[in-house]
Amino acid sequence: MISVLVLTKNEQQDLPGCLASVTWSDDVHVLDSYSTDNTLEIARQAGAHVTLRRFDNWAAHQNWGLQNMRFRHPWVFYLDADERATPELVESMQRAVRLAGDTVAFRVQRRDFFLGTWLRHVQTSPFYVRLFRPEKMRYERLVNPVSIADGPVGAVAGYLDHYPFSKGISHWFDRHNSYSTLEAQQILANRAAHSSFSLKQAFTAKDFHERRFHQKELFYRLPARPLLKFLMLYIGKRGFLDGRAGLTYAILQSIYEYMIVLKTEELAAADASQAKAQGGGA
Repeated sequence: MISVLVLTKNEQQDLPGCLASVTWSDDVHVLDSYSTDNTLEIARQAGAHVTLRRFDNWAAHQNWGLQNMRFRHPWVFYLDADERATPELVESMQRAVRLAGDTVAFRVQRRDFFLGTWLRHVQTSPFYVRLFRPEKMRYERLVNPVSIADGPVGAVAGYLDHYPFSKGISHWFDRHNSYSTLEAQQILANRAAHSSFSLKQAFTAKDFHERRFHQKELFYRLPARPLLKFLMLYIGKRGFLDGRAGLTYAILQSIYEYMIVLKTEELAAADASQAKAQGGGA
């Protein structure tokens, strides 16, 4: 009753464990961005259906997969190569789709692990929409996409285990260097699509997307945003209860936020310089 979708790019290290956690499904799909390691061989040996597509951005890539891949079952469970479906989650998902009614998607709770510790407190949010009817789901944003379900969303018990540091700190920084560039581009794209920022609209706008834009823009305009991010995670969410792992993770997230700040300023300055040059040429 449930198909599985995994997005990959050079995931030979993590993919075997991921696929081993979804052997309960007879319809596993791997959407690969032209890996150059053994990812494709691993996927095919495991019996997965492999589809190749050049990666452009997260929302476009995910939306293309849902719209173009031929899933055998009406429900799709999406996970990344560094994630594992626990037996409790699998049982809950299978029960949920049998009794779904009008519900078109379900949130799952993810456990992130770092330094052998479950980051129980310092996570920004542990809930993600990962089980859904593909025709009722779409994604927005270039990176860290927002899941938009066209209908009621429920929740399932059990955990999706996530190992974001499985390839080491260097890989984490490489990935977040790319993410921060897309985040900066997304911020400028959002500003270009809206005439101005309104503090009032951030709390009172009736349209969800309009309200979300102004709320995000409010956060992007806060002074000392990287420091605020650290304090929110380490103090506000009690990340200190996660010990050394919680402290290190909160610091890493504040560094990531600072990368976004710097890149946004850099891109904005480049756009202003280009506009000035074009204006002068006219």
